[in-house]
Amino acid sequence: MTDATPENQAPRSAEKAPPNPYAGAYPGNLFMVVAPSGAGKSTLVNALLANDPAIRLSISYTTRKPRPGEHDGQHYHFTTADEFLTQHARGEFLESAEVHGNYYGTSRLWIEEQMKSGHDVLLEIDWQGSQQVKKRFPNAVEIFILPPSLDALEVRLNKRGQDEPNVITRRLLAAGGEMAHASDAEYVIINEHFERALAELQCVVEATRLRFASQYARHTELFFELGIHLPHTE
Repeated sequence: MTDATPENQAPRSAEKAPPNPYAGAYPGNLFMVVAPSGAGKSTLVNALLANDPAIRLSISYTTRKPRPGEHDGQHYHFTTADEFLTQHARGEFLESAEVHGNYYGTSRLWIEEQMKSGHDVLLEIDWQGSQQVKKRFPNAVEIFILPPSLDALEVRLNKRGQDEPNVITRRLLAAGGEMAHASDAEYVIINEHFERALAELQCVVEATRLRFASQYARHTELFFELGIHLPHTE
């Protein structure tokens, strides 16, 4: 039996430790709200933002033309295809997609700036986009909004009065595939009663702010004073 010696044993500091799950945490949190069309996502998000001004809504970039009543910097950041592709090449978008010949993208730079400053950021996003976001921000919290039933979803889509019957049919068919990805989310809210769903959404936000990583990033000096440090993985 041979004793380990410095010559034949690698120093502990040279060993590759597993990634720290708290590394890269910002003082601000990133929330992603995902839902099929007609589930009430926008209504819930607007009510949440009205009740909690500490949350900043991310405004997407798009190359499509503004619709009547839309304003640059409020509904979208309207830009040209050439400028969009230049920004994309510089890696400025967190996620992007082409829809019906127009480009849409979420600003990575703006989100990082807001979170570093301690502001929470909320994205209204589809499930494909949420997967792209989590590759960059693994601590992002995904909240999936579901309707209480398919019948209720159809009723809501018809009540909106925004789409032709054939469009509503397409939205209902797409909803099944979208809702299959609810299992990817950390939280799922069934929007049957609006006030209850809003209260549950607010609870998710408050609970997220109390996660160790969030509290440590916001109160690093206090945690250091109290002798509380990031956990080390062995």
